Amino acid sequence: MLPGFLTRVAELMLGRDGRSLHRRAAGGATLVLLMVMLTGSWAVVVAEEGARRATLTSYPKALWWSVETATTVGYGDFYPVTWWGRVVGIVVMVVGITTYGMVTAALATWFVAREHKRLHSVGSETMHALHERFDRLEELLGAKKKQ
Repeated sequence: MLPGFLTRVAELMLGRDGRSLHRRAAGGATLVLLMVMLTGSWAVVVAEEGARRATLTSYPKALWWSVETATTVGYGDFYPVTWWGRVVGIVVMVVGITTYGMVTAALATWFVAREHKRLHSVGSETMHALHERFDRLEELLGAKKKQ
């Protein structure tokens, strides 16, 4: 059940050939972030197991930690104390920052493209109307010269 679900989610996020590059990149980055957060939660629990003063002792706590780390919130309620736990934290941070940057860029691109399309359509309509007016003026001037 789960592999089929993950395959379906991956297909939806990565999109088909008809989707724009920025949407596929943002979807792919989000999928990578999700996998890094899930895997990182497991890895940090394994790395912190048996360590003195370890706060990441269960998967639910580690999952919460990976979400707040990826989003750079960092409440400080949970944190790794071992060297390997901190390496996992670095990976989760870097992937999180990169992903949110890509998603933000994709949204900005979408807004800019939408506005460009709106302005371009208004511009072409205006240009067409101006050409028609100039054509009529030329006809009127040509008719006046003949008289």
